[in-house]
Amino acid sequence: MTLDLPRRRVLVVAYYFPPMGLSGVQRTLKFVKYLPQFGWQPTVLTVQPRGYLASDDSLLDDIGGRDVLIERTAAAGPGKWLSQKAVVDFPAEWKRKLASRVSDTLFVPDNKISWKREAVKHGLKVAQSRHFDLIFATAPPFTDFLIGKELKRVLNVPLVLDYRDPWVEYPFKFYPTPVHKLLNVQAERSALRASSYVVTTNRRVKELLLRRHRFLTYHDIEILSQGFDPDDFVRAAALPGSAAPRRAGTMRITYAGVFWEDRKPDYFLRALHDMFKDSPKLRGRIEAVFVGHFREENERLVARLGLQDSVTRLGYLPHLACIRELMASDLLWMIVGDDLGSPGKTYEYIGARKPILACAPEGFIKSTVLEAGGTVVSPDDVAGIRNAIEKYFALWEHHRLSGPDEEVVQKYNRVSLTGALVKSFEALLDG
Repeated sequence: MTLDLPRRRVLVVAYYFPPMGLSGVQRTLKFVKYLPQFGWQPTVLTVQPRGYLASDDSLLDDIGGRDVLIERTAAAGPGKWLSQKAVVDFPAEWKRKLASRVSDTLFVPDNKISWKREAVKHGLKVAQSRHFDLIFATAPPFTDFLIGKELKRVLNVPLVLDYRDPWVEYPFKFYPTPVHKLLNVQAERSALRASSYVVTTNRRVKELLLRRHRFLTYHDIEILSQGFDPDDFVRAAALPGSAAPRRAGTMRITYAGVFWEDRKPDYFLRALHDMFKDSPKLRGRIEAVFVGHFREENERLVARLGLQDSVTRLGYLPHLACIRELMASDLLWMIVGDDLGSPGKTYEYIGARKPILACAPEGFIKSTVLEAGGTVVSPDDVAGIRNAIEKYFALWEHHRLSGPDEEVVQKYNRVSLTGALVKSFEALLDG
């Protein structure tokens, strides 16, 4: 139900936005979707969706008919040069990693910095005919924060920075020299000094910011976790057709997402291999399903381990179709190699109300999964992964699998999280 409130306007600076796909757009999209419900009209400042790794036109259905405006400029970085193609192929991991290292060497803070001039120009043009009460910049890319800083300087309205990932301490950020790191620290400091308020997805990032930038106080930073949209699950259940077929009498384990850097399926697949080798009767009773891009190196490992008959690759799916696969699964698996990132899939797994097996180090993701009643083992613990799968299989055979408690599920409802964000916006304006 839409509240009868006076309209306020927020300019949302977000390079990644639908119809671009993948998990990086979900948080921004859902905030934008539900802001009008709380009396705010968002205008999204973004780019033409060209030259990106995934596209999902259905995501724009989320905001169809809602009080949302989108302003697009030309793309920047690699997307600018690949703009003849709407979607580009996923590179091999070594190529992606090399390109990332080259980018971190040549650009500060990232390869979207060439968007800054055009975005600021376009944002100011829009502001001439549409007054904004507040600016909300979400990152990565952290060029978005620098754009927000420049817009605030001219428009003189509050600026809220949203850290979906850490900036300087990002685990996969490459600093070829100390000067590169110093330039990023200085850029972050300038953005934070210009900000009126900061939002992060987890406590670890908040702690890092407070430690590095001593002018910030505990009350300057709010934690608003990633989440799930309950509407997605209603709409996914109503999709025509059905989830991927499976053999009767088979427990389905599903992974949704992309493998990159230290997030890879190797140890999980080796655990399946060892389990089937020692317990041949389990082959054909347990199936691993991967939703998302599955690289050639992953395919080669499946073949080398002889798991072709136990692994199903569905490729990249529209978001609702992905949600449907989660709902049709018995166990959901995920992997993270650090305690800084906030994979959105964690919270959609919780929203699916399914048991979760996570390969994660000590940190807030481990705590989150344990709170949701899941199991956590170290990312490279092949024996631990195997034991967990066998435990869940025994529960599945006896129809005793269970997901998180409803109280835990509702903590991550995107509608409530948007309401909390709005309270922060209004405190800045009315406070």
